[in-house]
Amino acid sequence: MPTVRGCNLPDDLLYDVENHTWFTEVGDGTVRIGMTAIATAMAGQLVAFTPKKIGRSVRAGRSCATVESGKWVGPAKSAAGGEVVGVNEDLLTNPSMANADPYASWMVQLRPEDWDSVKAALTPGSEVAAPYEAKMASEGFEGCA
Repeated sequence: MPTVRGCNLPDDLLYDVENHTWFTEVGDGTVRIGMTAIATAMAGQLVAFTPKKIGRSVRAGRSCATVESGKWVGPAKSAAGGEVVGVNEDLLTNPSMANADPYASWMVQLRPEDWDSVKAALTPGSEVAAPYEAKMASEGFEGCA
């Protein structure tokens, strides 16, 4: 598993480095989307998670959820467009789960449109260390504690 500045990045995931999100294929034509360890470390302790509702559409590059911490409120952007088919109910009631384990705490499950082209644009975990090192340097982020 790659580690960049103390932040774990599992190599079995696909990453949208620009938006600090990860994707994993569920196997039924859907994908799960979550926040990276970098995203949760930058945001701080999460206090609220508001996903798009099941059945709603997400446009590529737009928000699939809103995340709030004591110092930040903002969108969790999805590289893939599609229909929300699942929401992590546990994260709704306990948003700080994402701080404890961002890779077990997926946000939404999406039936993506044009997944093959989106997937090709994502960074595989085995190749994510260098792009994340550059991203963290450009944002002045020291790393995960």
